[in-house]
Amino acid sequence: MSASTVWVQPEKSTVGAGTPVRRSAKPRSHNRHQDLLLAAAQVFRDKGYAQASMRDIAQASGMMAGSIYYHYAAKSDLLLAVYTEGVRLVSSAIDEILASSASPVVQLERAVLNHLEMMLGTLPGASPFASVFIQVQPHDFPLEGRQALVDLRHSYEDKFKALVARLPLRRGTDKSLLRLQLIGALNHVPIWYKADGRKSLSAIAKAMTAHVRWALEEGAA
Repeated sequence: MSASTVWVQPEKSTVGAGTPVRRSAKPRSHNRHQDLLLAAAQVFRDKGYAQASMRDIAQASGMMAGSIYYHYAAKSDLLLAVYTEGVRLVSSAIDEILASSASPVVQLERAVLNHLEMMLGTLPGASPFASVFIQVQPHDFPLEGRQALVDLRHSYEDKFKALVARLPLRRGTDKSLLRLQLIGALNHVPIWYKADGRKSLSAIAKAMTAHVRWALEEGAA
């Protein structure tokens, strides 16, 4: 777990004519902690969890390896922190979409596009945290900590569950299967997508949403 603060032990000091007073214990913030998380996210994104080493992360962050272990006891703890931040970023974007007044179909299209942009890092302000969350799979993680990643992933997939639940689908449509097919297709895009290809991410999002429209009730927007 993170140890982002250190408690300073009370010590004696003098004030004025030398009257001893005791300083209150205050947390000392480590402003390099966020730099460490960002560097770790970049390394995990570029090399993957298995191939990334603490030495790689130390080099990317400009910190000594020992300093990293001050914050995180193991590489798995560091990935969990990066993964958690990634979930927060992508989830907050979907929450904004869910709270909008757009139609359910438009909401889904926007969420699909957001997922693609986050995954491929093309969204203005997109961070490697989101890329790590989307790219790193729970089965890449040590077994003892895998459930934490699974739970975080489920918390994000629940957003898509809510998006699909709002769609006016034809009677008998399997919403769970529809959602899983959509997410599976989305996560496969980086394998074949080319930035200079004939279809933009926006066009891909529209096409994927058009496929979903076929399952809508007749006349539904």
